[in-house]
Amino acid sequence: MARYDFAGRAGVVTGGASGIGAEVVQRLRESGARAAVWDLAEPAASDDAWRVDVSDLASVEGAARETAARFGRIDFVVNSAGFAGPTVPLAEYDPKTWRRIVDVNLVGTFHVCRALVPHLRQAGAGRIVNIASLAGKEGTPNASAYSSAKAGVLALTKSLGKELAGTGVLVNAIAPAAVRTSILEQMSPAHVQTMIDKSPMQRLGESSEVAEMVAWLCSGSCSFNTGAVFDLSGGRATY
Repeated sequence: MARYDFAGRAGVVTGGASGIGAEVVQRLRESGARAAVWDLAEPAASDDAWRVDVSDLASVEGAARETAARFGRIDFVVNSAGFAGPTVPLAEYDPKTWRRIVDVNLVGTFHVCRALVPHLRQAGAGRIVNIASLAGKEGTPNASAYSSAKAGVLALTKSLGKELAGTGVLVNAIAPAAVRTSILEQMSPAHVQTMIDKSPMQRLGESSEVAEMVAWLCSGSCSFNTGAVFDLSGGRATY
């Protein structure tokens, strides 16, 4: 495992109370960074946690002001908040649920970037890592909302990466295949097994593997990558 020195750095991790987000928070803190947890769940005992609904711009902007005031700086932004929703044919999808999935995954990523990019630009350096999904590249059947939202996150990453390319702020995305988290409980067992069967490695990914790639993307070792998509698929990705 690589070692990183993030002493004196500070970051924001959405969806940081569980799953991939929680693993990212732990990885950043182990490397010396302060990490703010933004999540819908009620904050734990940690002083660096806020209850945030990323689909609500006012909620995000309020947390951004408070986090910046407490930390004095923001170096990393990791958009990990996600909502998969049910796996059903498009014609049977509840429109409100479809919209909610897009609001959390795509609009939420926009809200967070909009609120925090000025802080990164002011510092003249920073890293944004968006947790997307292989579904955004392949278009998973019976997951039209999630696939569409994550495809939007990939396009947002490419666009913002180009916008900020001369500022010292790098923007990249990770596109994991199925990862062993509680979000899989929102899907049918048959759907999860289908995703495993598609993997040449014949297994789920682990949150720690995602966090390890996030750490590299936040580090100084990543210096010439922006607007890029990094697959984490066990060999499943075909392009």
